[in-house]
Amino acid sequence: MYIWNNKTKPKTKTLAMSIDNDKVTEIFCMADDFCRVYDRFVKVNGLAPKRDKSKRRYHRDGRLSDAEVITIMILFHLGGHKCLKHFYLYEVCGHMRDLFPHTVSYNRFVELERKVVVPFILFVNRCCMGACTGISFVDSTALRVCRNQRIRLHKVFKGLAQRGQCSMGWFYGFKLHLICSEKGELLSFMLTPGNVDDRDPLRNKSFIERIFGKLVGDKGYICKDLFSRLFVDGIQLITKLKSNMKGQLMTVSDKILLRKRALIETINDELKNIAQIEHSRHRSVVGFTVNLMAGLAAYSFFPKKPMINVERVSPYENGIIQLSLF
Repeated sequence: MYIWNNKTKPKTKTLAMSIDNDKVTEIFCMADDFCRVYDRFVKVNGLAPKRDKSKRRYHRDGRLSDAEVITIMILFHLGGHKCLKHFYLYEVCGHMRDLFPHTVSYNRFVELERKVVVPFILFVNRCCMGACTGISFVDSTALRVCRNQRIRLHKVFKGLAQRGQCSMGWFYGFKLHLICSEKGELLSFMLTPGNVDDRDPLRNKSFIERIFGKLVGDKGYICKDLFSRLFVDGIQLITKLKSNMKGQLMTVSDKILLRKRALIETINDELKNIAQIEHSRHRSVVGFTVNLMAGLAAYSFFPKKPMINVERVSPYENGIIQLSLF
């Protein structure tokens, strides 16, 4: 049984945090430990790209490591900045010179972003996701790559981005599908073209492999076949009922959880307005991918996240486990 205390409200939007040396060190240590494991795995399994022997190359390590590139990108989104060039030249090369002594030019830094695309995606997926608690929320948000008036002229994402429709109307770009816990932590994410149905990612095993218990969504996730498939995997999909869905019953606790879907809507708003994962200034697919991964990683380091205070109590009364939600 779930009991909701109306005096407790979800926390509001998180403001951009001030970055101190301890936070920079924490992010760098996590990224460096992961990059060491990743490089060792690539070397052992022979997955490193082969070099073209016909071209002359200097066989030396770069001045800026992969972990430093990942850290700088996360700090950029964590601080709420909007111009990467200004942040790198004036903040990293200036005020953070003692933390990053071997900086390179901005043009070289942009080139190094291509090198960290794959490890950055794995780092976000393995180190920045939270743990499922049994109560999760699912939703999708639109990532526009250009205005509707410029769709025919847009060439960067030609063949990748598609036209789609969301609650705010038609758009051209991608859809970011997210699953979060009641603590405000991201549990899983998936990027699809804009014309993909919101229910399709839930049919993907990799998207829901860490999810169990109750999964709350809007009316866009109503599907009898999907409900049965998720129920077999130990997931109870909870959505609002349509007027023609007769004979369907819903408990009071499920109705209360549906009212708290504003939690994941707030997360989408913070990712777009604070972490800056959506803008129309991308000039390559690599830049778009790194920007998105950095925004998701930066959100995991926010000091305050929108959350619902949940307290689970399990006194055994007549063999029944009771849960209390405050």
